[in-house]
Amino acid sequence: MRHVTKQGNGSYQLNQANRTPPQTSEEATRRWSNFNHKRQVMSYLLDEQYQLCCYSELRADEHGLGYHIEHVENKSQSPRRTFDYTNLAASALDADRIRAFKDEQNEAGLASELFGGHAPGKQRSVNMQLFVSPQQNDCARFFSYLSDGRIIPAQYLNERDSARARYTIDLLNLNSPFLLAERSKWWEELDTLFDEHLSNEMDLHSLAAIDLVPIAQRLSPFFSMTRQFFGRIAEDVLQQDAPELV
Repeated sequence: MRHVTKQGNGSYQLNQANRTPPQTSEEATRRWSNFNHKRQVMSYLLDEQYQLCCYSELRADEHGLGYHIEHVENKSQSPRRTFDYTNLAASALDADRIRAFKDEQNEAGLASELFGGHAPGKQRSVNMQLFVSPQQNDCARFFSYLSDGRIIPAQYLNERDSARARYTIDLLNLNSPFLLAERSKWWEELDTLFDEHLSNEMDLHSLAAIDLVPIAQRLSPFFSMTRQFFGRIAEDVLQQDAPELV
């Protein structure tokens, strides 16, 4: 999970709606359903997130899965933040394409696959004191990535922060079978390219830059995993070519 820096305040229509915020969960649901300017808001969100899902860092567009506008604090819990741009993020998946995950559907199987804002845990009540948000400046330090695709609490966290990381991973189902497979495949690709560059005495900084430096306001998937994989090389590349991502 990478920190998302909010840029601007969304759209005029969103700010107008936020001038009289909803007071109840029911009002929040009704008014959000009737808000007809989501496409414009989504455009702002994806630009500031470099097209990455705010929780999983998946490029959902590359899988045809789409995005939805996520309320980091659920609108059922914080109805007054329904139209607050600082509470909004772009998260995989588009609601209309959720079931693309399964060829043969059953509710139990679907629940095991859903992640991010559509994960069953996130759909229920969230303990915001435990939850690690992508809008938290130091969110990246809570997580580590393994070659088998798993995301786990970072090694040197204290007991409370480790519990927060585990809570967030479980709540968002960040080790769903789909994400495990995609991250494992990504790690394998990085590892293969890394070994080839070493064998051929090619520049590793240039290799790292391919997936760490934005092109046309877009990043490759799994930025944080790639950054961890390249270690010191990644930090040098970011400092030189994309300091806004450090």
